[in-house]
Amino acid sequence: MLTLVYGLGVAGEAVATALRQRGEDVMMSDDSLRDEHRALANRLGATVFDSADLSALRSALEQCSRVVPAPGIPEQHALFALARIAEVDVVSEIELAYEWEQARVPTPRPMVGITGTDGKTTTTMMAAAILQQAGLRAEAVGNTEVPLIAALSGDAEAFVVESSSFRLATTKRFRCVASAWLNIAPDHLDWHVDFDSYWSAKAKIWSNLRAGDVAVAPIDDARILRCAADSAGRVVTFGLLRGDYHAQEGVLTSPHGPIMLAQEMTRAMPHDITNALAAAAVCIEAGLATPHNAAQALREFRHAPHRIEFVADSDGVRWFDDSKATSPHAALVAIRSFDSVVLIAGGRNKDLDLAEMAAEPARMRGVVAIGESASEVSTAFDGVCSVRSASTMTEAVAHAAALARPGDAVLLSPGCTSFDWYRNYAERGDDFRRCVLDLITNSSTKEGQ
Repeated sequence: MLTLVYGLGVAGEAVATALRQRGEDVMMSDDSLRDEHRALANRLGATVFDSADLSALRSALEQCSRVVPAPGIPEQHALFALARIAEVDVVSEIELAYEWEQARVPTPRPMVGITGTDGKTTTTMMAAAILQQAGLRAEAVGNTEVPLIAALSGDAEAFVVESSSFRLATTKRFRCVASAWLNIAPDHLDWHVDFDSYWSAKAKIWSNLRAGDVAVAPIDDARILRCAADSAGRVVTFGLLRGDYHAQEGVLTSPHGPIMLAQEMTRAMPHDITNALAAAAVCIEAGLATPHNAAQALREFRHAPHRIEFVADSDGVRWFDDSKATSPHAALVAIRSFDSVVLIAGGRNKDLDLAEMAAEPARMRGVVAIGESASEVSTAFDGVCSVRSASTMTEAVAHAAALARPGDAVLLSPGCTSFDWYRNYAERGDDFRRCVLDLITNSSTKEGQ
């Protein structure tokens, strides 16, 4: 079988490598074909071609039995239209990995899944930690640093699959024994044709559930709850104050008894609690862990960087790096974690309505608008609070410091991607941290003179 692997980032390289390890023939290409891609093809003994020539792409598709697009290839890309014309099967990385795992001897390993607009990575990491506390070699895979297909050859006993809409969109049979859909809000509309397409991709997390599988749904989202009820799985709900898994009087509670006090968690903002409840639900309801395992894991859990990460406290002002918040919905979740906020927001917009970030006017001390979307951010907060614009992160941090008062949180939660000023959100967050620490150091030096 000849497979075209299109898009040669982390996922594409993992797919091409896994296919060649299985003795399958591979063709490879990328929108921006580079020498490193040609070197990869040479190492793998695969064919590589420049897809800038659409005739070459058409020819490749005519020869292939299937095409595996990288998660970053948008629905509007010519690849999909040409694949339909050529009647070539389009297969997601997690779909291909799932098919291989189902054929594993003696039995496939269990998979639990996490999807949603926000909180996927944290909840995935929490679930993996819970399974590890239960004594399983569990690995967090999918929309993480480790594609599912790359993890199949390892010694994992269970997988927690972070399932982005990109990866779910072209799945046909992929399923998990228990899976949580955390939330939904407009996002990635620069990738999907429209919101309905985004919704449909997310809904595929439950498309293939069987009797005995579990759909974990947020009790306060009626549409997601209906989608869960329409699946073949058993519905389990979670929510901050109600649901099968909820927090009652500061206690994380399950149908199987209490889990732990919220104050025992390493961080217990409202979204931390709901993420923890969802993670506990998929693991416990899958029969892979107990409430005790969940409590052990959550007491020790360390959040990934750039997710409302504390940076510093200076003169009564706390500084937080939430660079991972690349949608207005994610930024709003962070804003709601504080009583009084100076927000640094902006970047490259994903065709989303940035006005959603201004939905909590009583919490807003001020806003510093940055990046390509600075004017959109300024418009969104016009009349809500004081707004300033900055052309560098150093300038943004200085403006934020001038706006902040003791008791405030200065929050980098951009609501946009980083690709205007930076290569990725981590680089943006690191620069923010550097600028904050420089500002505090310089202020201390001046005071000491």
